[in-house]
Amino acid sequence: MSRHPSTKWAQRSDKVFLTIELPDARDVKLNLKPEGQFSFAAKGPADDTPYELDLELFDTVNVEESKSAVAPRTICYLIKKAENKWWPRLLKKEGKSPVFLKVDWDKWQDEDDEDIGPGDFGDMDFSKLDVGGADYDEDEEDDTADSANKDDEDAKAEGSGEHEAAAGEAKA
Repeated sequence: MSRHPSTKWAQRSDKVFLTIELPDARDVKLNLKPEGQFSFAAKGPADDTPYELDLELFDTVNVEESKSAVAPRTICYLIKKAENKWWPRLLKKEGKSPVFLKVDWDKWQDEDDEDIGPGDFGDMDFSKLDVGGADYDEDEEDDTADSANKDDEDAKAEGSGEHEAAAGEAKA
């Protein structure tokens, strides 16, 4: 009996990212059909355990523009959608997803945020944020330290009675 490898997915309006997590997979076979039928087969590294996936994707895809890459730890497939539109889910079948299929939060992007690329903060002007950094002033630190030292001296004077004596002399 075959097993299902852990698989992650994410999408954009024009593509779907599929990442199959199977370290040291051997005899990898990938098949993608225009109607959205995706299949995967491979053998596990140690005991020739067969791993398989057979997914019926939500909509049609462009096989010619889709790409795959087999790496030592993962098998990645960039599936080009036939139409630029967001799918409500990865699979055609409604209901709960299979347990081996998870969202790839590292690649996930909401439909609203598609115009902003990963690491792109759009029109945000960081120069208006006061978070230290380039306009940090060392003199401000010295002033703060001097002020703190003065407060410490005042506290010591109060404790020793010197401050009270000085206040008494001022009244007389």
